[in-house]
Amino acid sequence: MKTIKTEIKWGIIFTLTALLWMVLEKALGWHDEQIAKHAIYTNLFAIPAILIFVFALKEKRDKDYNGQMTWVQGFVAGVVISLFVALLTPLSQYLTHSFITPDYFSNAIEHAVSQGQDRGQMEAYFNLNSYLFQSALGAVIMGVVTSAIVALFLKKK
Repeated sequence: MKTIKTEIKWGIIFTLTALLWMVLEKALGWHDEQIAKHAIYTNLFAIPAILIFVFALKEKRDKDYNGQMTWVQGFVAGVVISLFVALLTPLSQYLTHSFITPDYFSNAIEHAVSQGQDRGQMEAYFNLNSYLFQSALGAVIMGVVTSAIVALFLKKK
């Protein structure tokens, strides 16, 4: 495998995009007055997330592999991006919940309790430690799946 500069670059771009998405969610009220919509609308982040992987693997193919890339090369590059995003997760989660939306956890807990959920279970779920784990694991799982699919479309012999 060639250098991983491209993967690091796109891992940073992904993380910055995710932080900007959190600013957007907060601005649209999905973390407070419109929190009932959060569980549905947050899934729209899949669109920029997939596009980032497309752009990243296309750049990897065109610049690092001289326009030719096997599925395995694309998949591995995507997995490396995913692992780098997972490594950046503690920083991004800290920034999100300390500066962008510090009341998110309490708002999410109160909303869930108002919907009949158990407060203790919601407090165990909606907290920084839980989100650190969920985000890192999610970055790897979704990144691997996305990488496999995107690499299939971008392979070129």
